Amino acid sequence: MPSLGELVAPRRMGRDFRWLLASSWTSNVGDGVALAAAPLLIASMTSSPILVAAGAILQFLPWLLFGLHAGAIADRFDRRRLVMFANAARAVVLLALCVFLVTGVANIWIVLAVAFLYGTAEVFVDTAGSTLLPMLVKPADLGIGNARLQAGYLVANQFAGPPLGAFLFAAGTAWPFLLEVVCVSFAVVLISRMAKTPVPPRESDTHPPVHTDIAEGLRWLWRNPPVRMLVLIILVFNITWAAPWGVLVLYATEHLHMGAVGYGALTTASAAGGILATLSFGWLERHVSFATLMRVVLSLEVLMHLSFALTTAGWVALIIMFFFGAYAFVWGTISTTVRQRLVPAELQGRVASVNMVGVFGGMVVGQALGGVIAQVWGLTAPWWFAFVGAALTLLLVWKPISQIVSAKPVAETRPEDVEPESQSANEPQESNEP
Repeated sequence: MPSLGELVAPRRMGRDFRWLLASSWTSNVGDGVALAAAPLLIASMTSSPILVAAGAILQFLPWLLFGLHAGAIADRFDRRRLVMFANAARAVVLLALCVFLVTGVANIWIVLAVAFLYGTAEVFVDTAGSTLLPMLVKPADLGIGNARLQAGYLVANQFAGPPLGAFLFAAGTAWPFLLEVVCVSFAVVLISRMAKTPVPPRESDTHPPVHTDIAEGLRWLWRNPPVRMLVLIILVFNITWAAPWGVLVLYATEHLHMGAVGYGALTTASAAGGILATLSFGWLERHVSFATLMRVVLSLEVLMHLSFALTTAGWVALIIMFFFGAYAFVWGTISTTVRQRLVPAELQGRVASVNMVGVFGGMVVGQALGGVIAQVWGLTAPWWFAFVGAALTLLLVWKPISQIVSAKPVAETRPEDVEPESQSANEPQESNEP
């Protein structure tokens, strides 16, 4: 019988993958703690809705400002060292916040500044970190590798971290952030145990201006229909998803009458569904094609919006959220895996950054639309908007999904000695091996 370690991180994926996984899980514990503690800290310092909203905006604003630059930088330098440096910067920023809190100097403006600096460093951590897995494992193992990384996010960041953060905040405002300093610092130590990752290949040792690298990545993306379509699907579905999600707290408390505890239970139900999906992803990957899974997941997204628009019962909403967490995990794992298989190593950072900018840009647009729609037509109206928008989008992308999954990696068309890709999207694609 295989050991727990073998089940979580199979030996065939290598020691470096285990160090990457341990580092990611550890940092996610700290991020999950801050997920609850940061809003509580801001709310304890101000009752201004604008300043409270500013704290939420600063979670994604750095992506819009620096996301593309982070992708270009990740494609220039040692990505492992970039993750280490950016995580170290996060630890320093958090330590400064702890000092401000302990000494009584902290105020809302210092906290917001810390949130912005922390978020900026996190952009570089996430961008460079997303490029490491394709450099460590075979294409056939990208699915299970992404699933394990996503599992850490669900368990640590979404499930265990927030309650721990709220508990520590009640004990003292500095405690949750001090724990996060420890977690982020330990994550640096863990990832430092990896062998040095190779610098992405370039035609010359000279570096053009960053904006030139960004333009190169955008041109490649535009000229690659499968990856371009995948990024557009993610962008549009994030707009429709974010429209009702931006007013979810009001929908849960005023429309469903679930109260604050019930609203928190929705997040927990989603995380529980995601954990179930982590246990079943390996089986799904072996028995169901990625194209079928993508269509099923996006269909469930459409039905989820419709169900929320129609229900008036809190317990029904909890069931819906459980299944949302499950299929959202499957979608995130598959979409990331497909993108990583299709993008050349030297462009992984830039394409990943464009994808993330699209994610957060879609959230900004969607939340703005959702707020206006709810204000004018009521709290269920954003769900109807999301249902119609997601359904129309699904009809348009139903056929292209097959083209996305069956596309061959660009690297496969260059060297003559590369083996042809397997016909199945879930079979090993050795030609794209890092």
